[in-house]
Amino acid sequence: MNKQCYTCLAQSGERPIFPEGRITSGTFWTVGHGFPVGMKGWLVIVLKRHIEALHQVTSEEFQELSELIERLSKALRELLNCEKEYLMCFAEAEHFNHIHFHLVAKPAHLPSELKGPKIFAMLNTDTASSLNKVELVEFCRKLKNLV
Repeated sequence: MNKQCYTCLAQSGERPIFPEGRITSGTFWTVGHGFPVGMKGWLVIVLKRHIEALHQVTSEEFQELSELIERLSKALRELLNCEKEYLMCFAEAEHFNHIHFHLVAKPAHLPSELKGPKIFAMLNTDTASSLNKVELVEFCRKLKNLV
């Protein structure tokens, strides 16, 4: 564990980042819903061990990741009727260099100013435009039942 890494601290329980807890967890990866966020279906898939580059991911870890992405994207489509899903991995924000993926349900009528990487404007939103925690927890409960 890297004590400077907020993701590692979250994995250990010292600094939780998912208000509803984990949606699902495998051998190598864990999944939670982003928060604060302005939309349902912003999932974060986090590698359990600390690495900072994709070339460090093992074949077994990639295998489990691909299976998770398949199940999660189908569950997002079922719950939200999303047009498509975005999958992003940057892992370069301060204290968040730990490999993780954002799997985001893109709604059909997303304004053009939020399409593509501009969708990150919906993450870390202020309290007024953020999803209600009660609503988020309920959505995550439904998602858990599908994956």
